[in-house]
Order: sequence, then structure tokens, then C-alpha cells
Amino acid sequence: MVRGGEDTYLELKVKLSNSERITQGIVALANTGGGVIVFGVNDQLRVEGVDHPEEVQDELVRICRDEIVPPLMPFIDRLAFDNGRRIVALDVQGRQRPYRTREGRFFVRIGAEKREATDDELSALLDDVKPFAYENLPALGATIDDIDEAHLWSFMRGFSGGAFDETTVKGYPTGEILERYLLLATNSARGLAPTFAGLLLFGSDESVTRLWPQSTITMTRFSGDTNQSPVIERLEVRGNLAAAYEAALKFLNRYVDLWDTRPGVPRTSDEQTSVTARANYQRAAVCEALANALVHRDLALREIKTRIHVFDRGLEFVNARRSNGFATTGLRATKYGVQQRLNPQIASIFANPAYGLTLPKGGVPMLLQQARAFSGRLPDIVAFNDEFRLRIHGV
Repeated sequence: MVRGGEDTYLELKVKLSNSERITQGIVALANTGGGVIVFGVNDQLRVEGVDHPEEVQDELVRICRDEIVPPLMPFIDRLAFDNGRRIVALDVQGRQRPYRTREGRFFVRIGAEKREATDDELSALLDDVKPFAYENLPALGATIDDIDEAHLWSFMRGFSGGAFDETTVKGYPTGEILERYLLLATNSARGLAPTFAGLLLFGSDESVTRLWPQSTITMTRFSGDTNQSPVIERLEVRGNLAAAYEAALKFLNRYVDLWDTRPGVPRTSDEQTSVTARANYQRAAVCEALANALVHRDLALREIKTRIHVFDRGLEFVNARRSNGFATTGLRATKYGVQQRLNPQIASIFANPAYGLTLPKGGVPMLLQQARAFSGRLPDIVAFNDEFRLRIHGV
């Protein structure tokens, strides 16, 4: 392997003398498909060996455990030659990429060189993220200045007298609150930055729209019962999750009636009309469907936007959700209340009364039960082509 020289998957080091640069090299290999770093070989491909291989191994274990996020499981070989020289080989396997340094810097390896990832390269790396980890990554380009401080501190005061003691916090330290109290900020190349969860929950409406345009929700009222019907109105809902929820609910109220119980049958009239009556829906079921569409979106699927369709006799909620490993078995479990949360941090804060929204309780089982009792028809739930679709029938 050494005779072939350095390439994308092999790096040679004479010794381990700069832990920061070694950390960056490991991160670069892990983000580029893995590879091997050999200690004890010089640039002329001559084996010089290392004096204390045990110490090199211990330092590599420490780096992989403490200096890299998420931590790497190191695979280390100590090899001895007949002449007594010993080398250490670190096998890097990047199975949970993207990886970053503890300071929040992302590196990739191009040929035999490592460098910091560009925004386009980082976006490509993020496509590989498992849904359950995406919300904890630093939001691309975001800083603490992108947080709506009024919204954040309103949330924190909801815990006054309990978990939060405002007298011990001086000067409204937004970054400290996000990082140490709520776990919604982390280190990035630009310093402390909100995570995707922090940005979507507490970012200013302008910042969320600018930094994460795929959070936009497309609301459409069709004149008919399919998405091939003529469009009456289409609206792009933008902003943080609280603003998006309220704006989307306002749009729905413009075209449908929401009730806690099914209304009585109106008296018939001899007067003929060509105007289709407004459809009626169970309020809690619709609010739960809307909350799920906002909170449980697969953030890694950047090309699929959340869409909400208003038909004459139905509401359809379309959300990004990777079908592989979820469809069929995941759908069945969801209907029985087995949670399939993609974004547990977002979900827990969004549903907390301190966040400022009044939400129904009971989850998908409540939605199915209430919607069927109201309309006499069970909502349709399907997942295919990386989309989750829920259709509630109106009366």
C-alpha cells in the first residue's frame, strides 16, 4: 500500500506531532469515503517507524473520541518489521458522515490533499445524513444574530420558577441559552451557530427564508378534487415553525370550516346555486396533520417541499419522508401510536405550551379516530417516492 504513494484514500505521516492537523485529516478521510493514515513513513515512502507506537495509538483513540463529531470508532494496527521499526496504521471508516471537528469545521480529501469543504460540498455531504441526526447539525451560514430573541426568551420565561431562573442569567445571552440550556447551537466554521432545529424553531422569519428556503410550504386551493383541477389561489408560507403554522392555519380557515363536532344538517332550499359548499373538517385532526407536516419533515430531502392541497372535498398534506425503510412497516406502526419522529428536538419544543401554540394531543391515532368519526371515512395515508401523503376527507 505504501509503495503506491498517497492518494484519496491513503495519507502518510512521519509522526503524530500536531493533533489538530491529524484531526482534520481524519475528518477529511471520513467525509470522503474512508481510508488509512500510516504513521512512521516519510514523504519518500521510506519506513522510518515511530518511537512509541502505544502512545500514538492512545492519542488517536482520544482524537477519534473527543475531537471529532460524531465520534469515530478507530481501527488501529501496530505493525513491526524485522529490522525492529514499528508503524501505526489508522483505518478510518466514515459510516455516519458528515463528520466535523469539535470547532465545527468540515474537511474533505481531494486526491492526496485535504481542504475545508465548500458550501456545495457540504450540501452534498448533508444529503447522506440520517434523518434523526440532521436537526443537530449547524445550519449552513447561520449565526446567533439570525435568532428571534423575543421568541426565544418568551419560550424560556415559560419555565420561570422551575427549570429556568432568570435572576442567574445576565444580559440575555442568546448563544449560551441555545447551546447550554436547549442544545440548539453548536460550533461551526463561523463560530457558535444555531442548529437546523434552533433556526427553524427560533430563527427570525427573514433568516429562515434566506438560509433554508426549502422550509417554504406551498398552500394551494384547487377548484375540484384533484391537483389537475384549476387553481383558485396558491400561497408560499415562510418563516419559523410558529409563524408557518399560524399562516398555514389561516389559509385553511379561508376555504374550509373547522369544527370540534360535526355540525347539524342545514335546511334544504329550493334555490339552486352553482357554488360548491365549504367543506367541514374536525378541528383537532386538521391541526395535528398540519403540525406533523411541519415538524416531521425529512430535512435532508432538500428537493421536496411540503405542500398542502385544499380540494372541494378533501385536504392533502404532502411531506418529504424517505420511503426506504419506512413505507409499509413504518406506516402501520404510526397508526398505532408508535412514534416515527424524524426530528425529536423540534417535535418536543414545538409541542411545548411555552412555544406559544395551542395544539391537540393524541397524535396520529387521535387524528384517524376523530377524522373518521366526523366524516365517516378513514383518512388515506401512503408513502412512496420519498413522500408521505395524508388525505383527510371533508363533509
